[in-house]
Amino acid sequence: MKDAREKIIRIGSRESSLALAQTRIVADMISRLHPECSVEIVTMKTTGDRILDRPLELIGGKNLFVKELELSMLEGGTDFCVHSLKDMSTEENQNLRVFAYTEREDPRDVLVLPEGVTDPDFSKPIGTGSKRRRLQLKKLFPAAEFADLRGNITTRLRKLDEGQFGAIVVAAAGLKRLGLEHRICRYFSVDEIIPSAGQGIMAVQGRVDADTSCLSGVNAELSERAAACERAFVLNLDGGCTAPTAAFAELNGDELIFRGFYVDQETGKEIRIRKTAVCPDTETAGSLGKEMAEECRKESGSIVQKE
Repeated sequence: MKDAREKIIRIGSRESSLALAQTRIVADMISRLHPECSVEIVTMKTTGDRILDRPLELIGGKNLFVKELELSMLEGGTDFCVHSLKDMSTEENQNLRVFAYTEREDPRDVLVLPEGVTDPDFSKPIGTGSKRRRLQLKKLFPAAEFADLRGNITTRLRKLDEGQFGAIVVAAAGLKRLGLEHRICRYFSVDEIIPSAGQGIMAVQGRVDADTSCLSGVNAELSERAAACERAFVLNLDGGCTAPTAAFAELNGDELIFRGFYVDQETGKEIRIRKTAVCPDTETAGSLGKEMAEECRKESGSIVQKE
């Protein structure tokens, strides 16, 4: 029987093994920091998990991985949800808010080969569903061809090992959180392949009126600053809906090193920027992201600007 004083916290999660692993990390943090709370995980399948035969941009974009989770919070079925920040749209629901950003896991992209293979086989395509990755990988592997790859980590590894691909490229963070770091054959530096905005960070989202006392101590300030900068960069270009965009803010105390990648849809021009700035707080981080987006847009020659 539960203690009457025990506070029950319901956290929503996608059903995938990675999503559950990430949600458990946050649930364990809450339980450790707030022993008066009892955490329950509520799983659900999202539209993005169900539709796997089409590229994301053709069926609604990244928000398809969070829509059902957000609806559950709005309807009171859950108190919070844990998302991979890179899966969240930069156009946020006004009735919801991210209250905590976890410490960032390895933000890099990695190359994974079939079990027992040591070199990529370019007679078979490299599997990735990301335009951002394809464009940057083409510079590293000019002889390679690419094929669309979607599904959870387990599905992607199975298709790779079955011989459908010569290699796949995924985020290091997911493999590490699942204990699959041994599958990594090569780490790409953040200069070789600039990561997706928010890659490696988990976001804890809830209703704007939620009681957030259970999240005290969960938020990592450097992750919050990095997220504000990266997401402002993407939002002020095109919201990440169609144009390949990448952003990575590396923080060392108050020093921020920003790397950005953008392909203008009007001109087709690829822009890469690298800037260093002083960033003492989250508000400054967001302003820096917006400024760097404006710089990219000017360099691309595009006249359209995000309000």
